[in-house]
Amino acid sequence: MLVLSRRQSEQIRLGENIELTVVRISGDRVQLGIAAPKELRVLRAELARFPEIAAARAERGVSRRDGLGATGSSPACRGRGES
Repeated sequence: MLVLSRRQSEQIRLGENIELTVVRISGDRVQLGIAAPKELRVLRAELARFPEIAAARAERGVSRRDGLGATGSSPACRGRGES
């Protein structure tokens, strides 16, 4: 596992078209923005372990923003149909 240190607003690129942005750091919590192609499935680890929860959330129309905890003002969230 590669471990990197980043400050707020700094980014990490994965390949050519995935970008992670540290949106906010508050106490022991870090908010990440993820910019990736729409066809790439992005899930929190706890949802990946319980696919029925992820399916139910998708069926109810829960937005990626709600599911990932990112903020709509993040540049990393824009460009995927969310603002």
